[in-house]
Amino acid sequence: MLYYLFQYLDSLNVPGAGVFGYISFRSAAAVITSLIISLLIGKSIIGFLQKKQVGEVVRNLGLEEQYKKQGTPSMGGIIILASIVIPTLLFARLDNIYVILMLITTLWLGLMGFLDDYIKVFRKNKEGLAGRFKILGQIILGLVVGLTLCFSDDVMIAEKVRLSELTFRERSELREKPVTTSLMSEITLERKSTKTTIPFVKNNEFNYSWLVAFINKEKRQPLTWIVYILIIIFILAAVSNGANITDGLDGLATGTSAIIGTALGILAYVSSNIIYADYLDIMFIPRTEELVIFASAFIGATIGFLWYNSYPAQVFMGDTGSLALGGIIAVFAIIIRKELLIPVLCGIFLAENISVVLQVSWFKRTKRKYGEGRRIFLMAPLHHHYQKKGYPEPKIVTRFWIVGLILAVISIVTLKIR
Repeated sequence: MLYYLFQYLDSLNVPGAGVFGYISFRSAAAVITSLIISLLIGKSIIGFLQKKQVGEVVRNLGLEEQYKKQGTPSMGGIIILASIVIPTLLFARLDNIYVILMLITTLWLGLMGFLDDYIKVFRKNKEGLAGRFKILGQIILGLVVGLTLCFSDDVMIAEKVRLSELTFRERSELREKPVTTSLMSEITLERKSTKTTIPFVKNNEFNYSWLVAFINKEKRQPLTWIVYILIIIFILAAVSNGANITDGLDGLATGTSAIIGTALGILAYVSSNIIYADYLDIMFIPRTEELVIFASAFIGATIGFLWYNSYPAQVFMGDTGSLALGGIIAVFAIIIRKELLIPVLCGIFLAENISVVLQVSWFKRTKRKYGEGRRIFLMAPLHHHYQKKGYPEPKIVTRFWIVGLILAVISIVTLKIR
């Protein structure tokens, strides 16, 4: 909102108003504002949650010191959501389709997580929101994101195209533009595309249409969109649930998300800048520069929440925060065409997810075969395995952060190592 105010003031030649036209300034303002909001409202919300006795109910997992967490306020994800949404509304352009998608993702998954926490805390139902409703909510959001990316006229990528490869419509549009093409062999055009980026590969573009290349040309396009949307739904559900599973130790999911958000912000910035994109020879995605402001608010919100969520935690984010954080990361990566980088960038979430899948699968298989279930890990998810081995909680969290930081650096380095 402030962007439009200062844009108007700039048109009146008010000194200094033009500074709001710079992404760097608005990003810095978003970080600072989100930090201030989270720190200011955090204490009040924690007090309110304590007053309402919105405390964590700890299950008996046989872990040392686990009952010290009993009664710690949950639903603290409200702090994160407010600290993301308010700075984004203040400093981002609200007519940008990507910002709109990120706000929808934040609020939708935040609401889902809030319902889950509400049922657990106030209805005293430890199961929370039924799993099928969570999956349904993620599918609905995936459909909204997928259909928007497929059919919105504002969603384009810029790519160099040979003049001989132009469609009839593109040739017609090109003739109407004041561009001389007679001496050109190729030209940069904004196009709708299902292309994405493959990390560590030199010619690093992958088109989802290749997955249905065996279909005849007439039916290929609609089937490509269907495959693309299904993949978006899968990625969204996987990363969202991965963040949810990771949220088991004080500050673990929060700090990991802050690191991932920083890497995504850098990737969004270079992908939205035609000079950097051309220099790095990466996909240029017009109009994604506003996502840098959202990423800045995300980073500020998670770091600010860490003030209260670091060991020993004064508040837990609950599903209100963890589902939203994972979903934000997934949709953000999909928008900037870096979703194939998620297994590296979100390696902590992936490891936590896989540890649970392996543990459950192996337990069921050995129970059928031997009559008694056996385990791969002392306990799943992975962070509880290290707790069982006797590692102090702060040491586990710090080491997971270090691994997450290494993975984030590797993800950024993929811009050049191809």
